[in-house]
Amino acid sequence: MRSPILDYLDTLISETDHISSGEPADYIPELAAADPDKVAVALCTVNGTVYASGDADHQFSIQSMSKPFAYALAIEDQGLERVRDLIGVEPSGEAFNELSLDPETGKPRNPMINAGAIATHALIASDGQSRVERVLEFFGSLSGRTIEIDEAVASSELATGDRNLGLAYLLHSSGQLAGDPQESVTGYIRQCAASMTVSDLALMAATLANGGVQPRTGERLLCRESTRHLLSVMASCGMYDAAGDWLTGVGIPAKSGVAGGIIGVLPGQVGVAVFSPRLDGHGNSVRGVEMMQRLSEDLGLHLMEASRPARSALRETRIVSLEGRPATIYVLQGDLVLSSIEALVHELIESPPTTDVVVFDMARVDEVLPVARRTSSEMAAKLLDGGHRIVIVDPESMVEDFTDSRGRGIERWSPERLESALA
Repeated sequence: MRSPILDYLDTLISETDHISSGEPADYIPELAAADPDKVAVALCTVNGTVYASGDADHQFSIQSMSKPFAYALAIEDQGLERVRDLIGVEPSGEAFNELSLDPETGKPRNPMINAGAIATHALIASDGQSRVERVLEFFGSLSGRTIEIDEAVASSELATGDRNLGLAYLLHSSGQLAGDPQESVTGYIRQCAASMTVSDLALMAATLANGGVQPRTGERLLCRESTRHLLSVMASCGMYDAAGDWLTGVGIPAKSGVAGGIIGVLPGQVGVAVFSPRLDGHGNSVRGVEMMQRLSEDLGLHLMEASRPARSALRETRIVSLEGRPATIYVLQGDLVLSSIEALVHELIESPPTTDVVVFDMARVDEVLPVARRTSSEMAAKLLDGGHRIVIVDPESMVEDFTDSRGRGIERWSPERLESALA
């Protein structure tokens, strides 16, 4: 069986196909030459399962999406207090490459604009390795594979990097740059030219969602305090001068890059990444923003929704005799949200029920969000197509009108009938 989450991501790609406004970044020749019709989306749970659709194998330079991860590495190397001495955390309300520093402190306002990112790169420790090598090694640990630099993009950016060099000398003159201006800008630009896919980025974002623990390896790459601080800065500053619209509309910590990528993090649940090269006036992907808005609405990702536990919906599975026939009972629990229902779907796909009769016992379920209802409906359709008979035990009628995605009804039993049938 194919996961309904993949089906949803395919639908997301097709339903945003009409969006063609914006243009690839024109001030970096290699980015200006990008295929504007490339598009991809990926979602990774805190269990490490990645779902991707579209041009998911296409590699592109991550650009400013490198900033939060480099910032996290600098904090791990230097400590938060030292980093805060040189880089602020206030939203700038300005474009990403604005030639400005805080008038009182001389510090860059935050690490998500270029001035702050250059200062960040200079803070990364370089004992025995160059800063760029350390950054790439860190990116590799986050993504689970070796990450390389797109040298054509790096060369193109270095040839047009005068503005960034101007920022570096402003920082140097105000005493806020811990390294040589030329070296810091070169390292920062090469960091931005790291080449990845949306699947890589979704896994990196999921590491942040997982409190700094890489979901697949179980390795703690960032301490909880660093991760919490980073996500706070991403939420308030990650989308530049569109940060307010983003936080109210999409509602998750995020970071964009001028190659057309955007990453987002729902703490405790998922990391997401999208890619489409056409940019709006803020330097954010037009189609990518629309995909992120739909993901937020459809999957209930907005941070200001009531906080819910991110645990599996599946309490236990057992095979029983039900009215004289073998049946598989899935006992569900808690709130059915994106992360918990995904864990159930993953279990059903990896270990499909071996009995004709399948029972979902919802007696211990507290609430069902729309994303769980929709995903469950699509999963039910796949089970029915496979010849299964489905029974749902829902004493609180939380899915009273539940049908599969084709409108076929599901048998509804009371807890008493289930108990009697098991006797």
